[in-house]
Amino acid sequence: MKTSPQRLRRRLAVLLAVVGPGIITANVDNDAGGITTYSIAGADWGTALLWSLLPITVLLIVVQEMVNRMGIVTGKGLADLIRENFGVKATFYLMAALVVTNLGNVAAEFAGVTEAARILGWNPYFVIFGASVPLLWVMVVKGSQRSVERVFLVACLFYLSYVVVAFLVKPDWGTVARDAVVPSLPAPGYRTAWLLMLTGLVGTTVAPWMQFYQQAAVAEKGVKVEQLRYSTIDTVLGGVTVSVIAGFIIVACAAKIHGAHGSPPPGTHNITEASQAARALADLGEKVAPTLFAFGLLTASLFAASVLPLSTSFSVCEGMGFETGVNKRVPEAPTFYALYGLLLLAGACVVFVPRQYLVRIMYWSQILNGLVLPVVLLFIVRLVRDRRVMGRYANGPVLHATAWVVCGAVSLLTLVAIGSLVLGGG
Repeated sequence: MKTSPQRLRRRLAVLLAVVGPGIITANVDNDAGGITTYSIAGADWGTALLWSLLPITVLLIVVQEMVNRMGIVTGKGLADLIRENFGVKATFYLMAALVVTNLGNVAAEFAGVTEAARILGWNPYFVIFGASVPLLWVMVVKGSQRSVERVFLVACLFYLSYVVVAFLVKPDWGTVARDAVVPSLPAPGYRTAWLLMLTGLVGTTVAPWMQFYQQAAVAEKGVKVEQLRYSTIDTVLGGVTVSVIAGFIIVACAAKIHGAHGSPPPGTHNITEASQAARALADLGEKVAPTLFAFGLLTASLFAASVLPLSTSFSVCEGMGFETGVNKRVPEAPTFYALYGLLLLAGACVVFVPRQYLVRIMYWSQILNGLVLPVVLLFIVRLVRDRRVMGRYANGPVLHATAWVVCGAVSLLTLVAIGSLVLGGG
């Protein structure tokens, strides 16, 4: 039975109306911390960790689909549901951990702005305090949910610069294809570094703030239950695109930083400044790639520097019962906007941090994401199974088992990484 053109147009219109939260949430995570982590993965390990992006993509889609569904069915954010079902005390401690984690992430974004400005030859102090902070503040305070979402969707297009960079550096696509599907294990002596890198990749691709932001976004947008399948498509598209872009970043740095030095042992050519990735491309004869890399880093950092404080404000105000939402004006939601402004300013102060520490901030903020994520997942898995909360849209036996497998895998990876680090294993 053929679908009429009119019905196809109607379905496309519904999809376009719903699209936004899933794609935005996923792609924001290719931020300064993410780009740095992927760059380090490529520089230190070549393309040996590309295979991990496939299970990480599945993990991301499974997790984000659950919070997306909860936001649509309940019309509430994740922090709101946690407070209602687990109490104020549990919510307070979780929000405290989220604020600390996200402050590190916001600082990482402004570290990315700082490094990108330096690569492009601009004054980082002016770029941050003269342009970035005022622009981000005005956009959120003066904009509506719809206008802010449109700006974020357009910003997603700038990630295509990394696809161009990967093709410009001419990698060995046969090796790339093999490493993308064939898992590899580290040599003895590098297991701790490998586990931390893997934890960082999980933490930067499936960060805790993402669950809170996407659920709050679909709830504020007012996506209806009848539109659930279209919103699920939005979530899947976001999960796929973020991993594809991450793969191209790894490939570019693997080809021109790791591979160019004869595939040295991991850590030998570690990136200690974000600008090293761009400089390495320039040193190896690429003329356009360094500028594209820096431009992508700048736009990604600014994009995430606006979304992360916004996500934190949504979560904390929901969890603590304060008014929240970009559709409200400052007098209507003073705590929401005050927290957003404080996080912007605190993160921007990273420009005063000595340059050699910037990449450490960006990289370790992603490790911290990986440590907090299992706790957030435990709340999600329990909520999405509860029929009092979800009704007939609660997880069935198969989805429930899948969710627990995902949660268990992330928790196990985190525990093993911590154990290896504490015990000093090889």
